[in-house]
Amino acid sequence: MDILTNPAILFFVFGILAGVMKSNLELPQAVAKFLSMYLLMSIGLKGGLALSQSGLTIDVLTIMALAIFMAFLVPMISYRFLRLYLNGFDASAVAATYGSISAVTFVTASQYLTNMGISYDGYMSAAMALMESPAIIIAVLFSNNMRRNADTSVGHILKDSFVEGANLLLLASLAIGVLAGTEGYDLMKPFASDLFSGLLAFFLLDMGLQVAKNIPQLKGKSPVLLAYALIAPLLHASLALAACLVLGIGFGNTILMMVLVASASYIAVPAALRHAIPEASPSLYLGLSLGITFPFNVILGIPLYHAMASYVF
Repeated sequence: MDILTNPAILFFVFGILAGVMKSNLELPQAVAKFLSMYLLMSIGLKGGLALSQSGLTIDVLTIMALAIFMAFLVPMISYRFLRLYLNGFDASAVAATYGSISAVTFVTASQYLTNMGISYDGYMSAAMALMESPAIIIAVLFSNNMRRNADTSVGHILKDSFVEGANLLLLASLAIGVLAGTEGYDLMKPFASDLFSGLLAFFLLDMGLQVAKNIPQLKGKSPVLLAYALIAPLLHASLALAACLVLGIGFGNTILMMVLVASASYIAVPAALRHAIPEASPSLYLGLSLGITFPFNVILGIPLYHAMASYVF
């Protein structure tokens, strides 16, 4: 199935159009939060099942090590570039946003691969969980260095990242999937698997509406930064592709790693940055990630990363 005939993607596009037209269409906040929690629980259970079946093999450990490495590398590279155009606090915040990951982009890519008949390992969701926090740590270290103090400690950030609702639910679902195994997952399958496509479409409809609301925040931003929001995902995905080729990672897992490294956080990291780096402008890092990069990845990026991997493989 082509991504532009995928009902979930079409609902996402419809949500953007409805928002641009100033429609009063909206999902209640409680419903949107439930859908987000459902997607994380479902992907976590699948990942935990895959880990219980595979165990901690060399392949699994290689993926985990690469995920952590990329989660530190990308924000450091991004910060050096962004510092040419932004003050230190804004550069740190944007670098952290693009160094972390978007769970919804990952979920959408997973569904895309399933629809295309491309196999991948469920433990990739464990890699996703590991990539949530390193970028925040890097940003806080840069910011504290500019302030010449350590008011916001790395330990405090690690604790907040661990107990943050979305990340904690994902980690717990992974652990439950490992402990429950195949028999336990079969009990959850009608909820965690059979309903997945429909609820993903519902959630992407809401995300389309949110994208439309964030587009005005980009007014007056530097053309260089707007270009960065489109070009950076491609460069980051290329780095991930090269690393996966060197390490001999499989085709489906390579595409998902490219998607993870190319995505940008618009929930967990912005929430953390509001407290950790209050000097940074939320309209900048949230506007770029949610207004440009997220729709680019969901509509064009995922099939593009698939094409890049197909060409090289």
